[in-house]
Amino acid sequence: MNQRTLMLAGGALVAALVLGMTALLRVPEDKQAIILQFGRPVSTVNTYQPRQVFGETGAGIVVKTPFLQNAVFIDKRVRSLDIQPQTVLSTDQLRLVVDAYARFRIVDPVRMYQTVRTEERVEEELSRILSSRLRNELGKQRFDALLSPERGQLMDSIQNAVNRSANAYGAEIIDVRIKRADLPPGTPLEAAFERMRTARQQEALTIRAQGAKNAQIIRAEADAQAARVYAESFGKDPEFYSFYRSMQAYRQSFTAGNSSVVLSPNNEFLREFQGNRR
Repeated sequence: MNQRTLMLAGGALVAALVLGMTALLRVPEDKQAIILQFGRPVSTVNTYQPRQVFGETGAGIVVKTPFLQNAVFIDKRVRSLDIQPQTVLSTDQLRLVVDAYARFRIVDPVRMYQTVRTEERVEEELSRILSSRLRNELGKQRFDALLSPERGQLMDSIQNAVNRSANAYGAEIIDVRIKRADLPPGTPLEAAFERMRTARQQEALTIRAQGAKNAQIIRAEADAQAARVYAESFGKDPEFYSFYRSMQAYRQSFTAGNSSVVLSPNNEFLREFQGNRR
């Protein structure tokens, strides 16, 4: 074998190695890969699927067309999004500085690549959407509601609302939570608490007034129903009804203590004692 043959064999071996290296792609477990051909997505590798078993996700060595195809890697893990503190004006006209955060993941890498290209751009878009939604939704609440544990339900509703927008970028919001909620610097605490106390007192008065109104309505309905029942019952026997009312009148008059009642025997009030026995 002459020197030229050796050089050709060595060159062919080097070309084969280079071709093999460009044809093989290693996809890590924590990455999603988009295979591009002339800049257009043609396939994906190791994309996110709910309830995946670690080690059975499709990561590892894959084959692509050398020189014609290349790959873009996108994070598969849950990512954190730190939102800039937002100043919120509550419905009772108190300002509150809210510091929140969110967690998200890329669930559709092709859509993400076609819309914003990079994960950093996704974070920018989600941060803008979340900031706007936080101001709008928290601004519909009272000051004390923003400081109570009940705000967890509000954050869940914000998460669901933002998810509809996040889907357009191939992302999914996993969680939205408030880290801190403080009064702006220089705000007197006494004034804030006094306004909260006044608001609660007004709410208590409103609840009491509504309760008294409902009680009056219930009593009136009960009295009307009782009168209707009496009328229906006694209307079947008017004489018995007259006798029953007379007995009630006697009980009230003759059991009044030490009082004395002087009446003529022929008085209409004593007609039940005038020989008309029942």
